[in-house]
Amino acid sequence: MKYLLALLAICTIPLTATAANAPSQQKVIREVVIKASPEKVWTLVKDFGAIHQWHPAVAETKLETRKDDAGADEQHRLLTLNGGGTLHEKLIGVTDSTMKIEYRIVEGVLPVSGYRAIMQVKAGPNADETTVTWTGRFYNKANKVDAPAGEDNATAVKAIEGVYDTGLNNLKKVLEAQ
Repeated sequence: MKYLLALLAICTIPLTATAANAPSQQKVIREVVIKASPEKVWTLVKDFGAIHQWHPAVAETKLETRKDDAGADEQHRLLTLNGGGTLHEKLIGVTDSTMKIEYRIVEGVLPVSGYRAIMQVKAGPNADETTVTWTGRFYNKANKVDAPAGEDNATAVKAIEGVYDTGLNNLKKVLEAQ
């Protein structure tokens, strides 16, 4: 029995060392309350090709259908950003019953890696109000614990907070003006 426990302890040492060198996943959550019905808000949020209509950083959205390895269709979008740069994103899913849209960044100019996000629309605190929650999980661009400045956790979090704050504030403005 002692031999078995010693063997197990020795086998877990490499796993512990690897985990200690792995970067920590970051998370950003932002919410906004919009004076509009959930159905109205959901109609705009769920449209994977419409982000340029409400996010001021996005100049243009181009939708593409691509085949995955099994031959199934996948929705992708190429976002052209104001001021230069692009983001290539893949739609993971849209669920009307829970009013959730999930997507991930394939590649782009944001200082993140392994980025996945969910936007969810729910009834707000008062009648004819809606709460939109945008949640992102990601790693820093370098995908390292000791990432260099500009590719570190603080830079990644600040960038995503800026994307979410700017986007949600303008989503509110656009929907409340209709």
